[in-house]
Amino acid sequence: MKIGIPAEIKDRESRVACTPGGVRMLVQPGHEVFVEAGAGEGSGFSDAAYVAAGAQILPRAADVFAQAELILKVKEPQPAEYALLRKDQMLFTYLHLAAEPRLAAVLARQGVIALAYETVQVGNRLPLLEPMSEIAGRMSVIVGSYLLGKSQGGKGVLLGGVPGVLPGKVLVLGGGTAGVNAGRMAMGLGADVTILEVDLEKMRFLDITLQSAAHTLFSNEANLIEALPSVDLLIGAVLIPGARAPRLIRRDMMRQVKSGSVFVDIAIDQGGCAETSRPTSHSHPVYEIDGVLHYCVTNMPAAYARTATQALTNVTIPYALQLANLGWRQACRQVVELQSGLNVCEGQVVHPTVANALSGHKTVGPGGEEESPAT
Repeated sequence: MKIGIPAEIKDRESRVACTPGGVRMLVQPGHEVFVEAGAGEGSGFSDAAYVAAGAQILPRAADVFAQAELILKVKEPQPAEYALLRKDQMLFTYLHLAAEPRLAAVLARQGVIALAYETVQVGNRLPLLEPMSEIAGRMSVIVGSYLLGKSQGGKGVLLGGVPGVLPGKVLVLGGGTAGVNAGRMAMGLGADVTILEVDLEKMRFLDITLQSAAHTLFSNEANLIEALPSVDLLIGAVLIPGARAPRLIRRDMMRQVKSGSVFVDIAIDQGGCAETSRPTSHSHPVYEIDGVLHYCVTNMPAAYARTATQALTNVTIPYALQLANLGWRQACRQVVELQSGLNVCEGQVVHPTVANALSGHKTVGPGGEEESPAT
């Protein structure tokens, strides 16, 4: 099979879908791999390294898309790439279609076979989302602690405190992979950490694994409202696989957070978990509402591109091989978790949760007409 790896064009997206080592694994069974020139540079992988692994370098994204039967990407196709996609071409990437109704409509209209990393599910695990959630969770504390600095517009609180001064308070919404990693990083800095979660078994697990160094609190509106006035760093890490993130924080609730505090919304790529959340980029990452600094970058792990690319390739390459070896139909029959990864197929949004999230959405087509994703 012909496999294409284009350069990512989202704002400051420096990751690439596959390392040279991963390319070597794809080439060994006889597949052809086409890499856009410079695609790996942001992650520290040269064109020469890809050539040595057996890939062919093509000068433009259009050339890669034209050659490939299977496209491997990191982030969802951007508007400039829509016209490059074609009928029956497989696309394997992060899609987050619940927050991207226009893209869902494009994929359906153009007959793309779209599989999303973030909905590939093994039991209760999302193995292709986990490494990016780990990075985003840890990064949320790094970014948040920096933005708390007075020079950045924050309230001037050092999360770890110093002898004689209490540490800052961190509130994490969600005890999944991102939330746990945020909590661990904040604990490492010496912060006072509370994790809100609805799953009692998960709270017991957190209590044991975090050795009671972080507090767990049942997630409901009353507890959240009570906790918000004292928080220094608020981290949104809630997730419903395939669905839009639940908006747990209303605008009036956010007003209870003290001026100079920081809110990092990891859930923004699924629409965000606060009424005040809106997508931002690495070029313009922060905005302020009611005195609270909001960091809502939709591709946070791109900041640590080399680590993220290596971690992503580790988990995606076995599935990419199955798609290349068997084709999408047979691969989805033989590899059960790939069935949950299938989001758009033959003009329809086929993932039930994604379809439900998109129901009722209308978008404007290229000719100005209204269209909705077929579900």
